[in-house]
Amino acid sequence: MNGEIQQYIEQLIPKRSELFSRIESYAVENNVPIMESVGIEALLQILRIQQPKKILEVGTAIGYSALRMADALPHTTVVTIERDEERYTKAEENFQLANKTDSIHLIKGDALEVEEHVKQLAPYDAIFIDAAKGQYKRFFEMYSNYLSDDGIIITDNVLFKGLVCESNIENKRIRSLVKKINEFNEWLMSHPDYHTVILPVGDGVAISKKR
Repeated sequence: MNGEIQQYIEQLIPKRSELFSRIESYAVENNVPIMESVGIEALLQILRIQQPKKILEVGTAIGYSALRMADALPHTTVVTIERDEERYTKAEENFQLANKTDSIHLIKGDALEVEEHVKQLAPYDAIFIDAAKGQYKRFFEMYSNYLSDDGIIITDNVLFKGLVCESNIENKRIRSLVKKINEFNEWLMSHPDYHTVILPVGDGVAISKKR
């Protein structure tokens, strides 16, 4: 998205609550990746339209997106997974501050290792993938098994700051990650069981619905 248009839209977004603003500031100060403002507003609007009863989030970080979803959908349960000890503790603290511990179920562990726990709480009407980008395909394949028939899967960061279009990336690690994201996008867009669209908002959001 054009930078000026991005700024214009950002300026139109209503001011967040004091708690959300504090979490946003903490994320910036501590280099914690949270969803970009335009991207999360798009995510929340999609979920408002869908009205899921239960959401699975793969990648809690400090709990920002889980709290935004719980706030926008007060009758929805959010199940969210985080493996990092420090971020898990911070997310837990933020959920308590927001009085959302009843509607957000926080699972501690690697998303590739807690399938049994997640399975016990299934099915999910929406799945939001926002964790290790190199594992997106594995996350999708694993947890799509617990998606309800009318469910959707939303995947963040699929355009990765526009680097998916770059052919000359010097950093070897970044180049490898971009390759994996591109492979995931191509796999997802041609998936026989899902209709998928990629929206160029935030850092790129893919929305997949069962055929």
